[in-house]
Amino acid sequence: MFWRNLFKKKDVPPKANGEEEKPPAPADVSQQVEPKPPLAEVEPPQPETAPPQPELLQPPTQSPLEELPEPPVNAEPETRQSFFQRLKAGLAKTRQGFVERVEQLVSGRKVDEELFEELEELLIQADCGVPTAVELVGRLRERAKAEKITEGEDLKQLLQLEISDMLAQHAQPLKEPTDSPYVIMMVGVNGAGKTTTIGKLAYRFRQEGAKVMLAAGDTFRAAAIDQLKIWADRVGASFVSHQEGADPAAVAYDAVNAARARGADVMILDTAGRLQTKANLMAELGKVHRVVQRELGRDVDEILLVVDATTGQNALSQARLFGEAVPITGIVLTKLDGTAKGGIILALSNELKLPVKLIGVGEKYTDLRDFDPDEFAKALFD
Repeated sequence: MFWRNLFKKKDVPPKANGEEEKPPAPADVSQQVEPKPPLAEVEPPQPETAPPQPELLQPPTQSPLEELPEPPVNAEPETRQSFFQRLKAGLAKTRQGFVERVEQLVSGRKVDEELFEELEELLIQADCGVPTAVELVGRLRERAKAEKITEGEDLKQLLQLEISDMLAQHAQPLKEPTDSPYVIMMVGVNGAGKTTTIGKLAYRFRQEGAKVMLAAGDTFRAAAIDQLKIWADRVGASFVSHQEGADPAAVAYDAVNAARARGADVMILDTAGRLQTKANLMAELGKVHRVVQRELGRDVDEILLVVDATTGQNALSQARLFGEAVPITGIVLTKLDGTAKGGIILALSNELKLPVKLIGVGEKYTDLRDFDPDEFAKALFD
């Protein structure tokens, strides 16, 4: 199974995923608003007659996420082969836009300096960035010389190995849980895929038997609270929110304490998407982080920056400036299936020394993958 099974050690029967573990989910709203009144002041109201617990896994009738397939309860794990094939399919555009051009470049040619210069240009065009492209070609040049490679076709295999080695230098999985709740803080600009990533992560942990809580810290964007609530209902997670326009630090404060009170294993905190150039908004993000850290009495387990792979080199700017506001622990690179310039993954890892921990290569719930440098390079070049 491609998931790392962080919470498989929990002594929870598999059939409980959809039933016994769910009582916290509907309780979150009732704790803030009396269940009898027809309207709620803080959160979108629950129906007056609460649905049976299994209904939490059913989508709302007018969900903006209706196009996504329903998450299967206790789904059969993917085989290694099916996972690899899906990864290959997700990287098809990058393979066509970069690897096939490399093959055309080296085909029938001898290894010389002109070939290396042209390869460097291809890497830059694929969003690897100039510093990373220069370093990668330099390493390739030295390796080709040491192994006495003279035919251009042989460079393709060497390039795959060097890409894998470069990515592996800073690769790290998600941190192992040591304290409860295991807290993940999600940051990034609007449109990068934060909400979807949170939903898929929650689904992952629920399938592993963990009690999950989602906290709607994005109180600024219209409908952000409702969208996250839909995800919470779908995957069977409990939910904490304030009204739109509330102080996100207050949401964070309540979320940490509610996660402890309800015995949640995992708490995932959404934050408002903001332009990295807005200093006041970035300062607010720093405040949210400090509140969470203070209430936990320790460091936040993961602070993940969600980056859209289609934004190219702008992703580097986002990572640098978000890193000044909060201590980023890893990157979630989304929409890799939608770009022909997947080289940005190299730039993020090599230039910023940040581990890419998760990648999104499709729309399905299981298309959010733990990042493996070797399998990524193999799927790209195979």
